Amino acid sequence: MERTGPPARMTSLVAALSAALLAAGGLAASAPTAAAADAELASNGTFEAGLSGWTCSGGSGVAVSTPVHGGTSALKATPAGSDNAKCAQSVKVKPGSTYTLSAWVQGSYVYLGASGTGTTDVSTWTQSAPGWQKLTTTFTTGPSTTSVSIYTHGWYGTPAYYADDVSLLGPGGDPVVLPAAPTGLKTGSVTSSSVALSWTGSSGATGYNVYQGGTKVQSVTGTSATVTGLSASTAYSFQVSAVNEAGESAKSAAVSVTTGKGGDGGTGTQLPAHALVGYLHASFANGSGYTRMADVPDSWDVIDLAFGEPTSVTSGDIRFKLCPVTECPNVESEAEFKAAIKAKQAAGKKVLISIGGQNGQVQLATTAARDMFVSSVSKIIDEYGLDGLDIDFEGHSLSLNTGDTDFRNPTTPVIVNLISAVKTLKAKYGEKFVLTMAPETFFVQLGYQYYGSGPWGGQDPRAGAYLPVIHALRDDLTLLHVQDYNSGSIMGLDNQYHSMGGADFHIAMTDMLMAGFPVAGDQTKVFPGLRPDQVAIGLPASTQAGNGHTSPAEVTKALNCLTKKTDCGSYATHGTWSGLRGLMTWSVNWDRFNNWEFSKNFDAYFG
Repeated sequence: MERTGPPARMTSLVAALSAALLAAGGLAASAPTAAAADAELASNGTFEAGLSGWTCSGGSGVAVSTPVHGGTSALKATPAGSDNAKCAQSVKVKPGSTYTLSAWVQGSYVYLGASGTGTTDVSTWTQSAPGWQKLTTTFTTGPSTTSVSIYTHGWYGTPAYYADDVSLLGPGGDPVVLPAAPTGLKTGSVTSSSVALSWTGSSGATGYNVYQGGTKVQSVTGTSATVTGLSASTAYSFQVSAVNEAGESAKSAAVSVTTGKGGDGGTGTQLPAHALVGYLHASFANGSGYTRMADVPDSWDVIDLAFGEPTSVTSGDIRFKLCPVTECPNVESEAEFKAAIKAKQAAGKKVLISIGGQNGQVQLATTAARDMFVSSVSKIIDEYGLDGLDIDFEGHSLSLNTGDTDFRNPTTPVIVNLISAVKTLKAKYGEKFVLTMAPETFFVQLGYQYYGSGPWGGQDPRAGAYLPVIHALRDDLTLLHVQDYNSGSIMGLDNQYHSMGGADFHIAMTDMLMAGFPVAGDQTKVFPGLRPDQVAIGLPASTQAGNGHTSPAEVTKALNCLTKKTDCGSYATHGTWSGLRGLMTWSVNWDRFNNWEFSKNFDAYFG
């Protein structure tokens, strides 16, 4: 969240990451021709069947009739913006075997490579190929590798490239075997309207189907799911099955559970079923003007006080003061402010202290900073009688040390200490403590592609850095509202890039949070989806509030798609998320400046 105009940080972060990835690339050596017994494994490598078998990022690829290297068709793919026009397919292989990958290409900065090899992923490239040029590389699969991804791509800001006669020669993979039924199905968090499930995965499975009373209600890629839209105080039975290309396994043993009584979503925080969250500029003024706490309309269910900031980046000592009179002539007194907070709470509203923001960098690099964070935040909560904490760490507050590659077991001190501090605060204040987070897309959804500095180093260490915090605190988390603004284009679960400003971006980014996703594409490290009641969509309240403002009509489309599966456009959601908690906006002040357009649209939609 920014105090003044929107920063261009997000675009620069993605650009920096892209440049680092280019620097980390290398030219693989050419390899000898594969043995005669080897089979051709690439599907439609000649593109005579169009793009069948291939997936191209951002809709960048098309089959063309000229120029071609052989036959009557070739691939043309055009990079655009932050998309490098990657076209890929998955190929079944044998473990511990050697393969030769080749392709004929034409254009500038054209790449050919293979990933997921289980050993060393390879790529080769040409800086300039005005005519058809052959690229060749080899790789050996790991001891348990049964499939790899082969791909071509161009580079950012360059013209279209062409590829033809893509070939992968080597031993063919074994036939796909139907997976066994999953085992160990159990329930986790149970609310009045949802049940969290987890199970032990089946070897060879590519996904799982979740059944409620014999009816399939969800399909997921990981080994956990949350079934929503349930009735309070009702008994339900669940089973899961495993699926792959061979078909669907038998269902698991059933597990039965009774939902909670209702009234608070099972979280103990007593939020309404659909909540509106807004940041109130309480400690500063900007072009939107100062809004007194007592003047915040009843539409707002959660009010985040912006901001608590540290005395220094690494101190952990958080301070909060009302905007000074010299900056905000209409600011209320401390006594009036506290009285207004109590009045809001009496009306069922929640008031939180938000830590961080654009200017409030917080790095809990030591245990002393961690303990000071707990102490100073507690003092603010107690002084103003607040309901909880919002974590709005931005900039360089969170990053991952080199070698910290598993979001489930983080080792970086600033990550570990933040998790520990928040758990301590939760334990101190109990079940009714409200915990929310407002990360940027760079720190969450970008983790689908990149995580930290990457396996070879060179990536931006902040990529996906919120994921270990969210995962470790998921049982304590009330709401996650990612900032779907001030963002570069981000890849969704459809492997297409999505850009801010319209319904499509919010649909794709929000669906990822509830469906879950493999981190950095690693199917062994899947970030489990959150419950829909833990998720809200973050948007700017007006065009002045931040880049990526979305019109009320587009916001309505996004809500319709996510909660009803209507108005969805090209992106297919991985569930009908009727329990989606609601919307967050930066900010209450900017919404007032814009004649309350954002909150009026929320009220009209949810009633």
